[in-house]
Amino acid sequence: MEIKKLADFKFRIERNAADRMNGGVSVYSTEEMLGKMKQDKTLEQAVNATTMPGLVGDVLIMPDGHQGYGFPVGGVAAFDADEGIVSPGTCGYDINCGIRLIRTNLSEGDIKGKEKKLADALYSNVPSGVGSKQNLGMKEVDLEKIATEGADYLIKKGFGTADDAENTEEEGVMDGAAFDKVSKEARSRGLNQLGTLGAGNHFLEVQKVEKTIDEKIANAYGLYPDQIVVMIHTGSRGFGHQVCSDYLRLLLDYQKEHNIKLVDQELSYAYVGSKEADSYLQAMKCAVNFAFSNRQIITSEVRKSFEQVFGKSSDELGMNLLYDLAHNIVKQEEYVVDGRRRKLYIHRKGATRALPSGSENVPKKYRHIGQPVLIPGSMSTASYVLCGAGGSVKETFGSACHGSGRVMSRHQALREIPASKTFSTLKSKKVEIRIKTRKLVSEEAEWAYKGVDDVVGVVEKANIAKAVVRNIPIIVIKG
Repeated sequence: MEIKKLADFKFRIERNAADRMNGGVSVYSTEEMLGKMKQDKTLEQAVNATTMPGLVGDVLIMPDGHQGYGFPVGGVAAFDADEGIVSPGTCGYDINCGIRLIRTNLSEGDIKGKEKKLADALYSNVPSGVGSKQNLGMKEVDLEKIATEGADYLIKKGFGTADDAENTEEEGVMDGAAFDKVSKEARSRGLNQLGTLGAGNHFLEVQKVEKTIDEKIANAYGLYPDQIVVMIHTGSRGFGHQVCSDYLRLLLDYQKEHNIKLVDQELSYAYVGSKEADSYLQAMKCAVNFAFSNRQIITSEVRKSFEQVFGKSSDELGMNLLYDLAHNIVKQEEYVVDGRRRKLYIHRKGATRALPSGSENVPKKYRHIGQPVLIPGSMSTASYVLCGAGGSVKETFGSACHGSGRVMSRHQALREIPASKTFSTLKSKKVEIRIKTRKLVSEEAEWAYKGVDDVVGVVEKANIAKAVVRNIPIIVIKG
């Protein structure tokens, strides 16, 4: 395939009708990152996705893009809301895997000497690892409320404040969720996983704001140098994974029934307005609401952990939510395309919303400045808070990258990166870590990922988002 260089930060694969492409592929990347994408199936998967009907504009690959299941992680695709399609694989298995950041009024000096005690409290109160469970006494009736009412249901039960919902994408709930569209298996898998991190790249980190890059925006976000913040990264656990699996399987029959020839079975889809598309969207929204609720419970446990260690209430510690946003989601949004405002189903898989100032979907307190965009690095490297910029609406359907992005498969990382190397690096950086298995230490090592500074540099050059602060880890909790 021919790849044209449009700028130092942007490349394009032109539409080719012979390959059944309904649009091109735009890649936001450096030459080096593009070289990595060429080594796996990232670009091939993006080209495959252009064959789906109703595509509007290009399939987009963010700088953290890498090969996924069917559709690349770090990918964005928009489909016409009347004549397009909905695709579970283009959203991903971990529906509403996302990030939230909690501010505190503590500085690094306030937690010095208490790192081990705080790490132990967080590790004890927030279960992590494969199949991790949390016994909160929830019944299926609670699960139904969570799936349809989202974080607000838990906030009313004492797991947070109204301010938490206000500072969450969609205010913590997607309307239109229907619990009867969720299988019994998904319900069973999800019930005891509320309030858990899970494994893989999910984590809980206590971080320090290392430096301010844009002081004006940082002030608007309540961030300042040496401040302690907490980042939470997890999603809908087995509940969302099962929803995706169920509908991928269901849609294989739909493809046969409608004589649809797929270039990749993981890209199965249903036309907007069909019973199958409606059912998937209703079930997906349940998983989205589950994930918002999962992060809400974890937030409550984080606050409790800080209270235990510091002997003060979370209010006294200034533990307020900056923002919470989704990485894997399908949403109906409106954008101007070719001079005409259109309703679209935006599929983001390993990509996050990044809206600029003035956007109605940004919380009122941030609307004058732009939406917070939270970009984690790997467990021994920096993370960023960005702010949505004007180019995102013009270029990327209001989207940005979601992290640093893998450059090694988990198997390769296990073969090539000894756990001792990562432990040594963490020790040299004085990072306290709690982790279930040495295997995960290798899989999640910083060398298995792209450099987060480079990834953020691309979205800045493309005017998709602006860097606000750079954070570094002090405590890392992983599954």
